Amino acid sequence: MSDQNANPNGTMPIQLNIQYTKDLSFEVPGAPEIFVSLKEQPRVDLALDVQARPVESGGNVYEVSLQIRADAKVGETPCFIAELAYCGVFTINVPQEHLEPVLLVECPRLLFPFARNILADVTRDGGFPPVLLAPIDFVALWQSRRGPNAQQVGNA
Repeated sequence: MSDQNANPNGTMPIQLNIQYTKDLSFEVPGAPEIFVSLKEQPRVDLALDVQARPVESGGNVYEVSLQIRADAKVGETPCFIAELAYCGVFTINVPQEHLEPVLLVECPRLLFPFARNILADVTRDGGFPPVLLAPIDFVALWQSRRGPNAQQVGNA
C-alpha cells in the first residue's frame, strides 16, 4: 500500500481491522399463508442508523455499527421484518476535530456495500424480491443528526 495517504507520522488515517455481522434477524410473521396470498410487491419501509463507540478507553480503535431495518407490508399485512447490525472495527488516526465525521461518514461508507448485499441476500433467500438499498448520503445523515449545540464527540 502506498504511503501517499498516510499522516505525517506515517500512519494511515483510517484502517479497517475487521468487519462482521453483529446481529441479523429475518422474520416472516404470516408464513406460510403470506406466500399464497401475496399478489403484489410489498411496500418496504427502511430505517438506517450509524453508531460508533470506542473499543477501549483512551485508544484510537472504534467499533462502527451500521444498523438497517426493513419492514415490508402489503396494505396492513406484514410480509417480513429484517434487521441487520453490520459492524467494523477501525483504527482511526486523525485529529480530534475530524474524528466524528470520519466515524459517522467515512467508516459507514466502507461498510455499506457489504451490508447492502447481506440484506438483499437474506430477503431473497426468505422468499421475497431482494431489497436493494440505494446509495446512502452519509454526509446528509450525519448532518441531520447534529443539532445546533452538537459537540465534537470522542465516543460519537
